[in-house]
Amino acid sequence: MSPAKTPDYIWPHRHLLGLEHLSGEDIRFLLRTAQGFEEVSTRSVKKVPALRGKVVVNLFFEPSTRTLNSFHLAASRLSADVINFTASSSSAKKGETLRDTARNIEAMGVDVIVCRHSQSGAAELVTRCVDCAVINAGDGQHEHPTQGLLDAFTIGQRTGRDDFDFSGLTVAIVGDINHSRVARSNVYGLNKLGAKVILVGPPTLLSGGFESAGCEICHDLDAVLDRVDVINMLRVQFERLTSQAFPSAREYTALFGLTRQRLKKMKKNVLVMHPGPINRGLEIESEVADGPNSAILQQVTNGLAVRMAALFLVHGAGVTEGAHVE
Repeated sequence: MSPAKTPDYIWPHRHLLGLEHLSGEDIRFLLRTAQGFEEVSTRSVKKVPALRGKVVVNLFFEPSTRTLNSFHLAASRLSADVINFTASSSSAKKGETLRDTARNIEAMGVDVIVCRHSQSGAAELVTRCVDCAVINAGDGQHEHPTQGLLDAFTIGQRTGRDDFDFSGLTVAIVGDINHSRVARSNVYGLNKLGAKVILVGPPTLLSGGFESAGCEICHDLDAVLDRVDVINMLRVQFERLTSQAFPSAREYTALFGLTRQRLKKMKKNVLVMHPGPINRGLEIESEVADGPNSAILQQVTNGLAVRMAALFLVHGAGVTEGAHVE
């Protein structure tokens, strides 16, 4: 792992529920820990014994592909035993409460619960019911902390800022801000790492309140194109919309889609990101999503190292930088 910048720093958090209440040093510590796990994926044997004999449960009440599989693989690479729990095949369909589900799972000898739920605050509720560590894998419209962390990790990697000091960088987050837990975690994390954040979207998907988080608000994507170093395109969350937020998909793309023409107006080395899943042709053109400026697949890859770091740290709260993870 990289040399400690603050030798006396000790990871203090039993749970990882969001980035809002973490300090900049907390976030950098976790990201530097992820750097220590990054090379595990390049080995012929892709495992370390850091959580050998421990049990991680992925408690998912929402559909997921990337996040569920990423946490499963991250826990496996730490040598933990992993159980994937989905609401569609559980007693939750019979009316069991989240509290009872969490307590019954913990009673099986679980060490970490990774919780994804459609209701904001669900992961925090789980922490009140169990004694094991809890990681929030996305709760309603609140936060998705490991996505925010892997986005920051990717930015640091692609911009050469391995110290995760983003001073001087401008990041635009574009699209359905109101319904995006990813946007909230990115805002909290990037601000604490020193970046300037611009939120861009139609007024129906970007309402007030974000200025207090230190963000610039803009409803005109073309007005910011030449200013940004990183552009993070968000998925339009049709499943969360209660009314028609824009006249048509065609109009949304015309005003807020990242097209080849818009990319030509941006800095030559602008970094293009998207948390997935992508609505190709709506938020971003395929040629841009698959082009040389895109870090979309790199984000997925980096999610493994970041989630390994998160599992390692919450299970061993009190870890100091430079701890042996081999």
